[in-house]
Amino acid sequence: LAARSPLDRARPASGAAASVLAEQADALLPYLTRYQPARWRVQLVPLAILACVAWLSWVAALVLALAAPLIPLFMAIVGWRARAASEAQMLEQGSMNAFLLDRLRGLASLRALGAVEATALRLRATARNLQVRTMAVLRIAFLSSAVLELFAALGVAMVAVYVGFHLLGQLEFGAWRGRLSLGEGLFILLLAPAFFEPLRELSAAWHDRAAGEAALDAIGQMAQGAEPLPGGADPRAPVQSVRGKPPAVVVRDLDLSHRGEAAVLSGFSLSVAPGEHVALFGPSGCGKSSLLAVMAGLLPLRGGVIEIGGVALDNGSAGQLRARMAWMGQKPHVFAGTVQANVALADPRATRGRVHAAIRLAGLERVDQAHPAATLGEGGMGLSGGEVLRLALARLAVRAQEADLLLVDEPTAHLDSETARHVGDALMSIARGRTLIVATHDAELAARMDRVIHLGPMPMQRLARTEDALA
Repeated sequence: LAARSPLDRARPASGAAASVLAEQADALLPYLTRYQPARWRVQLVPLAILACVAWLSWVAALVLALAAPLIPLFMAIVGWRARAASEAQMLEQGSMNAFLLDRLRGLASLRALGAVEATALRLRATARNLQVRTMAVLRIAFLSSAVLELFAALGVAMVAVYVGFHLLGQLEFGAWRGRLSLGEGLFILLLAPAFFEPLRELSAAWHDRAAGEAALDAIGQMAQGAEPLPGGADPRAPVQSVRGKPPAVVVRDLDLSHRGEAAVLSGFSLSVAPGEHVALFGPSGCGKSSLLAVMAGLLPLRGGVIEIGGVALDNGSAGQLRARMAWMGQKPHVFAGTVQANVALADPRATRGRVHAAIRLAGLERVDQAHPAATLGEGGMGLSGGEVLRLALARLAVRAQEADLLLVDEPTAHLDSETARHVGDALMSIARGRTLIVATHDAELAARMDRVIHLGPMPMQRLARTEDALA
């Protein structure tokens, strides 16, 4: 998950990922500590016991040898069904967790719309489905144990019948030295249950096998179809800031597309001078945000070259180049914690003074809930939408102390004109002496840039209004 692009559209839902990592991955422990040793004992111990029994009586050994294969055969048949049931249970569990997390995040909206009862009914139905699938898994687990006990009991009983009749003189064959002694007969009878004991242990761990293999598949599926994060293969690699002269940004013959979708941009080229402020301007869906993400090394390149400060962006250089960038997305997330921790997210070493200065620059100094010691809820509970954007701007200001390239995505989206103007003022102040590339469809913000790059087709009427605003 850490090596995947944060903008990967195939990224698993948070609830499903948490279910796999926190719950389903636990199924690997009994799979490794119980099932695997039991499998090795099944492969070794019965053979040793069978050799000891065959030394005294080939008939008793033949009975055990015929009974033993029936157990794994029927357990394998049951196991196929057990694995399918375990996979269905884990899928249902992940879906329920994802559903619950999504509804908890939108609880305020559900209450406002009067949809709490409907959500509770659906959650109850989902929990009922999970209960049914869990009981199906347990039924199959009990069935596998019953299969083992049945054939184990039959095998021991047949050996006991043979030994008893042999000692009574009713069956004269089956022993290598004519007739078994009482001690030899008791020895065979004592070994017969021990012959099936490893199989009994395997049966007890058979459900662990089904759950463990289903968990391995679930973990493996999290990596399928992943968009890799450039330079994310080793997130522990040390990265140092290289801030200096504002870098030039050169894009040549860029092909921009999401996996399995049509190209958004094809053969696109762009050159941004050091310290220049550029707006990527265009309607929604024209590729502004994706282009910005590719420049930030958050999405892999499909084709073309991107150079930042003369260094080509690739897997080897992405981490180092990101160290000189400051990023502000259009949907900033606020974590549960203090304002100090949220503003200093990109630079934990930031002092309280730097955080105070960033808050003032973002225009949050008059907001009671935005002083550094204030505590915020998950998702910015306690702040309005505009205040959350200003908090992200304060993050940008703190990060800009170590960065000379600012990449900003739709900083004024969904804001009223006055708030958008204040955000624009703060952004221009932060970008002073740095290279700035901002994706926007706000004509007033674009007009404050040194240059505007139009992306995507625009209707003539809208184009005329945009040109008037830029003028």
